[in-house]
Amino acid sequence: MAHHITPWRVVFGGLLLGVGALALAVLLELRGAPLDTEAPPLTVTPQLVERGAYLARAGNCMACHTERGGAAYAGGRAVPTPFGAVLSTNLTPHKATGIGQWSAAGFWRALHHGQSQDGRLLYPAFPYNHTTLVTREDSDALFAFLHSLPPVEQANRPHGLRFPYNTQAALAVWRALYFKPGVFVPEPSQGAEWNRGAYLTRGLAHCAACHTERDPLGGSSEAQAFRGGLMPAQDWYAPSLRSAAEGGVASWDAGQVVALLKTGVAEGASVMGPMADVVLHGTQHLNDADLRAMAVYLKGLPAHDTTPGRLEPADPQQMVRGEKLYAQQCAQCHGDNGEGAAGAYPRLAGNRAVMLETPHNTVQAILGGGFAPATAGHPRPYGMPPYRTLLTDDEVAAVASFVRQSWGNQTPAVSGLAVQRLR
Repeated sequence: MAHHITPWRVVFGGLLLGVGALALAVLLELRGAPLDTEAPPLTVTPQLVERGAYLARAGNCMACHTERGGAAYAGGRAVPTPFGAVLSTNLTPHKATGIGQWSAAGFWRALHHGQSQDGRLLYPAFPYNHTTLVTREDSDALFAFLHSLPPVEQANRPHGLRFPYNTQAALAVWRALYFKPGVFVPEPSQGAEWNRGAYLTRGLAHCAACHTERDPLGGSSEAQAFRGGLMPAQDWYAPSLRSAAEGGVASWDAGQVVALLKTGVAEGASVMGPMADVVLHGTQHLNDADLRAMAVYLKGLPAHDTTPGRLEPADPQQMVRGEKLYAQQCAQCHGDNGEGAAGAYPRLAGNRAVMLETPHNTVQAILGGGFAPATAGHPRPYGMPPYRTLLTDDEVAAVASFVRQSWGNQTPAVSGLAVQRLR
């Protein structure tokens, strides 16, 4: 006669198996990956250094590894996270404070496994979830470039992470849940151009690091990749690259995408906020073939259109106040009807950035100003001044609500409390 297994025993057994598997994975993470000692010695040539410099721009490495006003790649810049600040490290070849004592194998292990030369687990503010796809050849080129830089004596400062997030044990748990070393495998059904774009976009350029929602532990999933998400601790929203209503480019001509990545502006679009930094230090320096490859890949992302939420009409008095503020502060550049000025000031009527469900980017632009990157193809962009000290929270909310609910725009109103939180 068969024995009856009570449901609680099944659940308890499943929990035990799950905890055991996680514990084993954490132990393996703490153990780390060995160094690759069988690779031949790296032969550094001018061509390899030049290639590494190009790849460093593709990954926008300098932006995080350079403190404002500091020496390039010498580290010290604080990367904000919900768990505290992570301080970027010195990547110059200084033997005491930089990576002068690192080996090419150690550098590749950092990109591929997220471990330092001494085996310590690295924090995922360094996007090794994405650089794990970088080939050993490209890793060696990056290493050669970094070792060609002038050595800068600047000691790495400790991170400002709270307990327990500042422990290797907690980091091992995170990695067991969210990280698995991988390699880039070309898609046989796609052409060489698409695969090159996929390699750059998913790997060094790590676009999904911003354009993907993160859970409370800072993790993300491949299933959610490119669907958009709020950038932790920065309060900018990176729009979905799979939604035509947000940042998707499936209907764009590939040339438009290339222009936006190369110059920061394209027909009916411009970049600002964190994306302006990406274009300034990164994509504007890439060749047209790679930019087109990225465009082809981004255009081919599977569609996942977002569902609009319930429209929350602004209070009539808030709209009147917002209209008055808009006429005083905004209309001179953006036009009485939000039509903008071609080549100078963006159109607000029908602007996808304005019509995002979340008001974060609209409010951030009003508070901090809007500045496009100065690029070779667009060297003198017009900027929008910050209104942080000129407008109160309620005034910012009023003008944001007016812009988001005028000229055919239909997105939720903004409250003064929401502005206060972002301020």
